[in-house]
Amino acid sequence: MTNPMSLTEFQSIRDYFSKQGIQRSEVELSIGDDCALLSVPGGKSLAISVDVLASGVHFPEHTSPEDIGYKSLAVSLSDLAAMGAEPAWVTLAITLPVMEETWLQGFCRGFFALADRYNVQLVGGDTTHGPLVITTQVGGYVAKNMALRRSEAQPGDLVFVTGVIGEANIGLKLLQKNLELPPQYDYLSDKLIERLNRPTPRVEIGQELLGIATAAIDVSDGLAADLNHILESSQVGARLDVHKLPVSECLPAIFDRIGGWGQPLAAGDDYEILFTAPERAQSTLQEIAKVHNCAITCIGQIEPEPGLRCYSESTLLELSSMGYEHFKESQNNNT
Repeated sequence: MTNPMSLTEFQSIRDYFSKQGIQRSEVELSIGDDCALLSVPGGKSLAISVDVLASGVHFPEHTSPEDIGYKSLAVSLSDLAAMGAEPAWVTLAITLPVMEETWLQGFCRGFFALADRYNVQLVGGDTTHGPLVITTQVGGYVAKNMALRRSEAQPGDLVFVTGVIGEANIGLKLLQKNLELPPQYDYLSDKLIERLNRPTPRVEIGQELLGIATAAIDVSDGLAADLNHILESSQVGARLDVHKLPVSECLPAIFDRIGGWGQPLAAGDDYEILFTAPERAQSTLQEIAKVHNCAITCIGQIEPEPGLRCYSESTLLELSSMGYEHFKESQNNNT
């Protein structure tokens, strides 16, 4: 086995990050210079987002390098999806405690498998020594004046979410040994953990929502917290029916042990798209759901009165937490 410290920074760039097959036409200059040079196609706006993933905060310390590589790109692609943008390129900065070849091989397998799927070209980045931290900056394109924003929700709009909410957090609890599934749901364990380690960025659905959704956001810090961002930006309120939330089939059996409805409402790491749309769009949205084999569920409605109100039938729920906040002292790390 290779000595962990025998691989230099420049060897790692040459051997692991400069050999991707994706070569996009708008990338004028890629890895190997001080800057990448990119052109923006005519009639498009450039969408940019950056995410930092730190070991022990955004993923458990024992997470495989392949899963870390996959997730580091997936969470950033989810931001583009929530704007309806087509992913195009990414920069990558890695801080590593050691420059070890086996770890880099696994990381690159996960990272580039997702990059290749969405035709995303790695155009630059940096490596440095220190505690494990991954920083990805993604860029994509969306037709001018068409991007989905958080600020256009209107009273009367319905509130929708893609996929299933809360599964990643259940997977995290399983990894942390803070939860055991009832025997009849043991078969779900691997799926729930995979939802944490390998979220699916809803890129195709995000692009289909252009011209349909009035506001959108990706669910990263918790559905309630992220919906609140839409409500504040749009200066409206919302009523949610928690019984309509699309949740894991094991939820009823573990409901009391995970904090009741607070778990799917406040749990992070789902990376689904939460959006608003007029009632007349429901049939179109169900067709989109069928095409992409991904549920799109109506969970509430936008109201003129500011604030988020979550109901269990006719009972207004008091939420102890709206979602994850990095610098909230009373809250434990995600992992």
